[in-house]
Amino acid sequence: MTIAPLNQQQLAAYLARIGFDGAAQPDLSTLKALVGVHVQAIAFENIDVQLGRPLSTDPAAAFAKLVEARRGGWCYEHNGVLGAALAAIGFDVMRMSAGVMRQFRGDESMGTHLCLQVQCEGTWLVDAGFGSWLGAPVPLEHGTWMQPPLPVSLGTTDDGLWRVAVGLGESAMSYDFRAEAADEDQLSALCHWQCNDPASVFVQNLTVQRRDGERYLMLRGKVLSDVGASGEARRELASAGELMDVLREVFQLDVPEAATLWPAICARHEVLFGAQAAPTT
Repeated sequence: MTIAPLNQQQLAAYLARIGFDGAAQPDLSTLKALVGVHVQAIAFENIDVQLGRPLSTDPAAAFAKLVEARRGGWCYEHNGVLGAALAAIGFDVMRMSAGVMRQFRGDESMGTHLCLQVQCEGTWLVDAGFGSWLGAPVPLEHGTWMQPPLPVSLGTTDDGLWRVAVGLGESAMSYDFRAEAADEDQLSALCHWQCNDPASVFVQNLTVQRRDGERYLMLRGKVLSDVGASGEARRELASAGELMDVLREVFQLDVPEAATLWPAICARHEVLFGAQAAPTT
């Protein structure tokens, strides 16, 4: 896909949405600043999937949702909008297809994630849509970089793909990708699968995530986690009203219809999380 850049009015709206008030130039300082404010201003969330609403990989639809409707979204939406904004500023951007946790799920996972490659004073992996885990561009080279509160590493797999991982040990989240243009049909098919198949983790449970400075905030079902330099604090939400408060106050989302999800969240809680469940506080 040749990325269709945002027009100047759309670009201004996007920059206002993420709170970027500098001069947007196709340089590395702008790229880092844009990614940094994007992941704090726009939450990663799958509320529409939970509500049974269809989603696509269309960047125009993502712009309408994330910018105009002031919602959050998932990788296809975050990186769709970000890619179009970067193209409008003048960056050299390429959409790439990736497979989340491919080491366990195999090649069938390819297309479960959309990320970006940007050429700007080198080659960079740019990703505002991996659960907000990545808070800055990552140089496309072997290494490990601290993106508080967690480390981000980039290396290659035995079969020659790139693998980015966030976190440490068995708890690290990762995805594999080739540094080449995405197969858009593959992305579209996997987007549909993740929206509709009962085996999809996005169908199974509510997920909302956002960075806040050097803290990482995550809601999985009714367990709210706050990860910082000193570790992780968790608490269990007790009602649909508390869910609405957390969405508004913690994740900056005003989605009243999400209250209807509460019975299903409670029903799935023990099955999906079991011993991970936090005590009610």
